[in-house]
Amino acid sequence: MLNVFINGSSGKMGLSLINLINQNKEFNLITEDISLSDVVIDFSHPSSTFKIVKECFAKEIPLIIGTTGLNEEILNEIATASKNIPILLASNMSIGIMHLKKSIHDFLKRNENNIDCLIEEIHHSKKVDSPSGTAIEINDFIDHIDDKKNVNSIKINSKRVDDVFGIHKITFTNEETSIYFKHEALSRDIFATGALKCASKIHKLKPNIYKFEDIIN
Repeated sequence: MLNVFINGSSGKMGLSLINLINQNKEFNLITEDISLSDVVIDFSHPSSTFKIVKECFAKEIPLIIGTTGLNEEILNEIATASKNIPILLASNMSIGIMHLKKSIHDFLKRNENNIDCLIEEIHHSKKVDSPSGTAIEINDFIDHIDDKKNVNSIKINSKRVDDVFGIHKITFTNEETSIYFKHEALSRDIFATGALKCASKIHKLKPNIYKFEDIIN
């Protein structure tokens, strides 16, 4: 049984994680003494993430970070801690987003035409960061894999709407055609499930910073 401590347990993602942990005999929820945990999952606020990184580093506890909007100071702290503990840093822990990126990758490798890219992301109205961390990650992903430099431009359009868990639509267009790839999360459980899948593996890994794909694959 894996002992899991949740940083941000009172938030919506924290509550989703608690619900899934209570339904799964492979996990045990640690609520008080963090030193008893085998792994910490953080879905909180950047200021809280900064503190938990320091604490996990000191106590040598593997850490999964799903909090977005992290500034350079926090990222530097994560880089320092990763020399001592394994850390998963992911803006989105949906396996569906991983498949979305794979589809985009395959398309761009086959594409021979000049195209423009529009990334549209919609999240709930209480989401603090805009654009979303996932949209920024997809932007960087496209820029990185566009070896042929056929993508003329990449733009991000962000919207905040009540009761939306997360929609990402990536459209490639030129004068002749329009092709799009889309992922919609219908529940927060999709992200919580991904985090728990990673929790079951990260405590076996060496100190480093890992991506979601690194651990899931």
